[in-house]
Amino acid sequence: MTITLEHLNHCSAEEFTRLLHGLYEHSPWIPERAAASRPYATVTALKQALEQVVRQATVDEQLGLVRAHPELAGKAALAGTLTAESTGEQAKAGLTQCSAEELATLHRLNAEYNARFGFPFILAVKGPTGNGLTRQEIIAHFTRRLRAQRDDELAECLRQIGRIAAMRLNQLMDLSFHFGPTIMAWSEIIGAWSDDPDNLTCAYMTPAHRKTAAQLAEWMKEAGMEVHIDPVGNVVGRYLSERPNAKTLMTGSHYDTVRNGGKYDGREGILLPVAVVKYMHERGERLPFHLEIIGFSEEEGVRYQSTFLGSNAIIGQFDMALLDKQDAQGITMREALTEAGHDVSRIPSIGRKPEDVLAFVEVHIEQGPVLLNRDLPVGVVSSIAGSCRYQVELTGLASHAGTTPMTMRKDAAAAAAEIVLFVEQRASQAPSLVGTVGQLQVPDGSVNVIPGACKLSLDIRAADDATRDAAVADILNQAEAICARRQVEIKVTKIMSAPAAPCAPWLVRQFAAATQRSGVDVFELPSGAGHDAMALARMTDVAMLFTRCGNGGISHNPLETMTADDAEVSAQIFLDFLRYFEPKS
Repeated sequence: MTITLEHLNHCSAEEFTRLLHGLYEHSPWIPERAAASRPYATVTALKQALEQVVRQATVDEQLGLVRAHPELAGKAALAGTLTAESTGEQAKAGLTQCSAEELATLHRLNAEYNARFGFPFILAVKGPTGNGLTRQEIIAHFTRRLRAQRDDELAECLRQIGRIAAMRLNQLMDLSFHFGPTIMAWSEIIGAWSDDPDNLTCAYMTPAHRKTAAQLAEWMKEAGMEVHIDPVGNVVGRYLSERPNAKTLMTGSHYDTVRNGGKYDGREGILLPVAVVKYMHERGERLPFHLEIIGFSEEEGVRYQSTFLGSNAIIGQFDMALLDKQDAQGITMREALTEAGHDVSRIPSIGRKPEDVLAFVEVHIEQGPVLLNRDLPVGVVSSIAGSCRYQVELTGLASHAGTTPMTMRKDAAAAAAEIVLFVEQRASQAPSLVGTVGQLQVPDGSVNVIPGACKLSLDIRAADDATRDAAVADILNQAEAICARRQVEIKVTKIMSAPAAPCAPWLVRQFAAATQRSGVDVFELPSGAGHDAMALARMTDVAMLFTRCGNGGISHNPLETMTADDAEVSAQIFLDFLRYFEPKS
């Protein structure tokens, strides 16, 4: 018998606990406590409530929950005493078919992990797609997490337990996902096409980039959209309304990547709405407005060191002078586009008319750990941070490390160190403010020479320009003072400045309402990363929906990940947003 949400909401607390006892290993207290908060409007709300019980438990209870789980390919597995749920999960990951070498590696890792942390290593071995991790992937996760701190690792184990419980509940209730598995499968397909055979790199107008564009166009056509690839390489799909004089709601994100990047950055924001349109088209459902999905051709700036090429073209602000920029091989952007079959003279015609556009909304992975640490699958973006970037050059005096007294030194690296620490201190004074020195160099440095020169980068971001600009002023003033005291010259060059892009409150409210209807607590957060929505904000109102990242929130990295469950929740929210969308009055 398939268990339904209605039955779970109306059965006795005892039966509720009995039916869900297998979600958490030997820990019936979790469904027992969750029973008190019934009824649940959605299965997502039930999942959230179960996770909240774990989150609000005492540390001893949390440790007991973790320790109730078996080791991967451990003694219980070998003895055949695992629960039925764990047995199936470990078998699906191939842990019952380990070679002698793999088994020895896992036993060693289990021992090292238990000795370091005092509890067993927990990993949802079905993986982000639910189809199972390979043994090699499991060992890689194991090895990486052995380097973590204990508190962080306990939190990660609890998150993995939540993921395991969610997948067990899906199976128990025989839930069918309309979107998540499709989005994950499509991500895998285009994630395999790269400029580099050893990692995912998809730079502007390379063969991998053009192949990705063609595949996106094909999926859009299959979803029932009118499709074209424009002269700058944007893949544009339009799901047309049947209403006369309808305006257009725009969505999308970028399909290029950084070097050695992840599969979901940008691409989720294309694949997810295409999956939603496919679902509507198959059911004959139309919207009272046109929906335009754009796979922006370039956002990262990898090949030509110029960002937002695709989105700037859409808003009619493409800088035609960029066509003469050369890549590392001396190929101009004009040559690359022409070779790909694009007519660069038509780029100015791409620009949309603001009066025809209702708004622009973007779905994107968070690229950070905030949602992960709050056990939330999605979040509503309040603002996209504005950033300022500088190159700082310090010139002191190179002199002998052994003969120059400490009081007589003009040490450029020491001045840089003080500046770095002040950046950290000043950027900690406002919630959305962040400051980073990502590059730090001592040119021609030597172990026995006092650094006479130092170069460092400076990146300051905040959700609003006033907060960012105040921090920049304080940091630059303090840098001047540090250098004056140390008799070190300083030269500061601004290399980039982008204003913050607040999300439109009327759109934020509608995303928040859709999130609430899905059964997820509404949480608003700023985006510290730049997005195509920043460019679109110069033409129309914008909003964003974030999907939770795994692996500590890491992004722009092969470890970047999300789950099919979270992609499903995001897609359901996006579909609900479309169905209830009210244009700005």
